[in-house]
Amino acid sequence: MSNILIIEDEPVAARHLQRLLAVQCPEGHISATLESIEESIEYLQQEPMPDLVFMDIHLADGLSFRIFDSVGIHCPIIFTTAYDQYALEAFKVNSIDYLLKPITPEDLRRALDKLNTLAPTQQHPLPQPSASVGSHTYKSHLLIPLRDKLVPVDIKQIACLYLEDKITRAILHNGHEHVIDKPLDAIMDILNPDLFFRANRQYIVAHSAISEIALWPISKLALTLLVPTPDRIIIPKARVAEFKNWYTK
Repeated sequence: MSNILIIEDEPVAARHLQRLLAVQCPEGHISATLESIEESIEYLQQEPMPDLVFMDIHLADGLSFRIFDSVGIHCPIIFTTAYDQYALEAFKVNSIDYLLKPITPEDLRRALDKLNTLAPTQQHPLPQPSASVGSHTYKSHLLIPLRDKLVPVDIKQIACLYLEDKITRAILHNGHEHVIDKPLDAIMDILNPDLFFRANRQYIVAHSAISEIALWPISKLALTLLVPTPDRIIIPKARVAEFKNWYTK
């Protein structure tokens, strides 16, 4: 499933784009909707790189081009704006299109067609516009190498997975810990997103393992699990709304 990031400070425009994407790109997953340069920089520094970014140029705290001064964005970008004088600057970065507001279904369809034409072999290609949503089979077990054997682990036994010194580890509900020979991004792709949530760049948490959710400074959340973890698990501000929806659905 492709992850789509929306950077847009006008709630009406953001909802309009989300509705269009639900029709034109039904298999796409909107990972977050951000409203400012500061919030976008924090998100992109902490979270996995999305597959596609829709970026408004005029944000409340300035022009979104300032984001590129602080963080590298290594994925396609579709700029959205009510102004046409920034097109040249937009194409100096990873921009594949420049959509003038109000965005029409035809505008979005052409941009997504262009993306798939330009990058047909990308690792996680976006689905073709209006493609039917297929079923996704998630893993129920993992086989974890341990010396001269493979340890079978039921996915439901996993309380969390985390990254430490570039090594992925799984903590089970019984407190046992195992090294996993896959990066977190690859593991998240095989986990049922109803059961697991990517809390931040370092942690994936299981719904069944969360014992406490605390308010944290700057509109963040801190999670406590039923098992001890090496670090405090912080949900960044940009993902709080998504986490709340996931936890309560």
